[in-house]
Amino acid sequence: MLLDCTDLSYRRGHGDQAFRVLIPALRLGAGEMIALTGESGCGKSTALELLGLVVRPLSAARFHFAIAGAPLDIAALWRAGRHGDLARTRAAAIGFVLQTGGLLPYLSVAGNIGINRRLLRLPPRDAALDAMIDQLQLRDLLDKTPAQLSVGQYQRASIARALAHRPCLVLADEPTSALDPRLGDEVMDLFFQLVERLGTSVVLATHDLGRVRTHGLREVRAAPLTAGFGSAFAA
Repeated sequence: MLLDCTDLSYRRGHGDQAFRVLIPALRLGAGEMIALTGESGCGKSTALELLGLVVRPLSAARFHFAIAGAPLDIAALWRAGRHGDLARTRAAAIGFVLQTGGLLPYLSVAGNIGINRRLLRLPPRDAALDAMIDQLQLRDLLDKTPAQLSVGQYQRASIARALAHRPCLVLADEPTSALDPRLGDEVMDLFFQLVERLGTSVVLATHDLGRVRTHGLREVRAAPLTAGFGSAFAA
């Protein structure tokens, strides 16, 4: 297992307006791809932030993340306040594809794609990354800034950045929501081809059930909590 979580939760807000997101149990194998589904506002992005070590859980009975076959106790790292270890794990093992792409506006496309590799002191480029750049049709765009890209080019560059450092897990938050359906299908097909080739695990947050079923993803659905205000995600 790459990820093994039980009773993983987070709460936004306070009092009667607090919204709680709960993942009762989730196991994700190496190379497996799953989809978090539910209506807008159900907490899909928050669930990704929990899995991506971005926010500290309200509770985490178990939260193990296996890197190179060695399980890391994420819950214990949060309890001990070992934020440096969490940041290093996030940088090395996780890639993010956001709704808005999230590219840094002051860097070129090449600079954005290579940023995680620089942080990890990896060579700027290798043959596999060059092949990915060509497959995503970014070769002629490397010197451009994000502001000079079309929406589709921007999202393709975001995918390249998320995968450039070979993370074992990619978290994708509605990555084609800003694209028209035809272009969205093209970008998602490229994304799935790349992660399958690399053997990367994927958690995709989406409300597009047609795309989930087309790609045969295991679905983890949001449902209202039985007690309180919020959502629980369960297969």
